[in-house]
Amino acid sequence: MADCSPVKRSGCGIFSAVFGKHGLWPRRSTSTGSLHIIKDDNNNNVNTSNTYTERRRSGSDEAAFFGPEVKPQKPITKPYPQASAVYQQNQVRKPVEEPTRKTTTAATQGHGIANGNINRKVPKESISLSGELESMIADHQKTRGAIYGNLGNLRQHGAGGGNTTNVSTAKEDVSKPNGKYPNTVMGNVVKKPVDEKKPASLCRALSTRMDPEMLKFMGNEDYKNGNFAEALALYDAAIAMDPNKAAYRSNKSAALTALGRLVEAVFECREAISIEPHYHRAHHRLANLYLRLGDVEKAMYHYKHAGLEADKDDIAKARTVQTHLNRCTEAKRRRDWNSLLKETDSAINSGADSAPQIFALKAEALLKLLRHQDADEALLGCPNFDVDDLNKYFGPVGNANLLVVRAQVDMAAGRFVEALEAIQRAVKLDPNNKEASSVMRKARAVAEARSSGNEHFKATKFSEACTAYEQGLDHDPHNSILLCNRAACWSKLGQFEKAVEDCTHALNLRAGYTKARLRRADCNSKLKKWDASIQDYTVLLRETPDNEEVKRGLSEAQMQLKKQHGEAV
Repeated sequence: MADCSPVKRSGCGIFSAVFGKHGLWPRRSTSTGSLHIIKDDNNNNVNTSNTYTERRRSGSDEAAFFGPEVKPQKPITKPYPQASAVYQQNQVRKPVEEPTRKTTTAATQGHGIANGNINRKVPKESISLSGELESMIADHQKTRGAIYGNLGNLRQHGAGGGNTTNVSTAKEDVSKPNGKYPNTVMGNVVKKPVDEKKPASLCRALSTRMDPEMLKFMGNEDYKNGNFAEALALYDAAIAMDPNKAAYRSNKSAALTALGRLVEAVFECREAISIEPHYHRAHHRLANLYLRLGDVEKAMYHYKHAGLEADKDDIAKARTVQTHLNRCTEAKRRRDWNSLLKETDSAINSGADSAPQIFALKAEALLKLLRHQDADEALLGCPNFDVDDLNKYFGPVGNANLLVVRAQVDMAAGRFVEALEAIQRAVKLDPNNKEASSVMRKARAVAEARSSGNEHFKATKFSEACTAYEQGLDHDPHNSILLCNRAACWSKLGQFEKAVEDCTHALNLRAGYTKARLRRADCNSKLKKWDASIQDYTVLLRETPDNEEVKRGLSEAQMQLKKQHGEAV
């Protein structure tokens, strides 16, 4: 749906400044055909609709509980706990505490005594709705497991490697820097897991059986108790029954926010405001989301339409973020990478803590400063977003700019396959992006050089392998993987000083590059520079205390140093 902001445009405001241009289910009413028929003592049919009418006339609690417009299809045998609405725009009726009613234990359990028959199976329709609902939710929780248990590095506001390898091989360590960086498309951008679709059957079941207000109450209770996934499923069920209720959409947005799905939460808030344009709480919630995503102009617009929900602190916070973003634009224009790094950190700390474009700017600044490992960690600081949601929110041009940065970070970390995938997607999204085309040519050249060098090294053609790696370094002089691989060639050719030089260069780019440090320690040992060798082995032993190769290398270096100083061994 269209955004309510004053200017409709693709993507986020900062992109244009920094990156350039570029079934509605029918509500089921109770019919006499769906009512359970009970036999009296004379074997005559008794229609339960009359019983319902009598209870309603006598002031029974069902009418107050479900509302006068919906008749319950089945008798309620277990009272619901009184629920309080957390996110509501208007005051709703408070459910009346249900008085205790006499029911047969057999009916509650599904087995019992009826008309003198013992252990006769009771029809499914007579099982209590509350018991069935509890069973469905319990099964739903079991199937979902702990998918939403860990919110990662999401900062909520009022919501909710590597192993060392033998130095004789030139096959680079491209798995994960420091063993902790996953290979993904857009840093933390991931595709939705298959399990995300599981609540659909639960929602469909609930939406045809209960009053939507009751589902909202139950969702609010789950939300207050931190059960955000269950709350989301209940809000979805309420929306399925009444898709035109703004409060349900707004509450769903709160649950999505608590789960770290901020972009989806934006879409739900937009729906709520389109249904009810003067819904102050939805405007305030949407403004907060826009601020966290770095879209300050839209945040200001919705704060101004939030009525008493917004205060002067909200406006001041948004203006502070805008000031830092303006400085980011100016710093990038001047190619002042240190200032850009400082201003991106300030923008994130001021409230734009989930803005992909700001994290991308920070990573770009770190790449320019040759701090490749820090650039990788910077992208990991941004919460997870689905790639399709990013396309929908930022537009293809905006998302292409993010993918260009992602590709460069992947290439610097030695993830050449992921880098090629990311940059190819960027070019497809924005064929006119000159930077994307340049990065794609560079990524292909470096990947081909690496592959060729590895083949020569495996064939013990070390001079040819060294030449191949140098060709790749012509395109990317600061690629730590190619530097470390060339160092392996120098070591095999007996040129240990050159090997140490390349390893040092690689470690300056990625301090946690274990293979480069191990190779440098080995080369320093061959040069009889025992102090330097011991220093590297000590760092490696601290990082990999169970590595036997490191232990042997350290012990040998320490023994040789003592001999060199004339000490007894």
